[in-house]
Amino acid sequence: MTKSSAILFILFFSLIFKLEELRLALVLVVLLVAGGLFMFTYESTQFNTEGFMLVLGASFLGGIRWTLTQMLMQKAELGLQNPIDTMFHLQPLMFLGLFPLFMAIEGLPMAVSEKLFRFHDGWVLLALLGKLSLGGLLAFGLGFSEFLLVSRTSSLTLSIAGIFKEVCTLLLATHVLGDHLSLLNWLGFAVCLLGISLHVALKAFASKGENALKTQKEAGSSPDLELLLRHGESEEVPEEEDVGTQVQR
Repeated sequence: MTKSSAILFILFFSLIFKLEELRLALVLVVLLVAGGLFMFTYESTQFNTEGFMLVLGASFLGGIRWTLTQMLMQKAELGLQNPIDTMFHLQPLMFLGLFPLFMAIEGLPMAVSEKLFRFHDGWVLLALLGKLSLGGLLAFGLGFSEFLLVSRTSSLTLSIAGIFKEVCTLLLATHVLGDHLSLLNWLGFAVCLLGISLHVALKAFASKGENALKTQKEAGSSPDLELLLRHGESEEVPEEEDVGTQVQR
């Protein structure tokens, strides 16, 4: 439920940094998605004050992170439009920030684990390293797709895509784990999907308008038209010169 506030923070910082224009349709999309997700997850877990504050802080920092990432990747003078370039510069800093937490929380259990440093069977170690490598590749692909999406669209679109993933996860939980959804939860699911569908429709219409405008510009600057204009100018110049010669005579 608290995670539904992430899209509100992203919209807030996008408006502050002028990455988005304040439009009624945009505000409606964000309210539908955030409100629908809140209703969809209502009473799905018990309330915990410490957890609430941690998740709310994470949503706040996540909004700042993806808004600043969009600013970095969409500035041509920085040369970070390629997701690989962005990951090359950002991932080492992320590693340095997470490594102390990893050592404090998981470092000792992994160091004394019989599956890693105190292994007795080489195949067990290789299997564990293979699983870790597979997880690393999947994480790399996820990061690459997130940065690519932000560079081509916006941090708001990334947040909505993440919420759609959360909705799919919760639906799978109802079928696989047998979680019960109330009428309010299903209503929130419908509202959330309505907001996501509206966002997709607005993006499609905006993309169609940009393509039409680009086509008009390309048609207006066609080589045949430029050649015709140059030919007309070359015919007008001799006439002006003949007039000037007659006046001198």
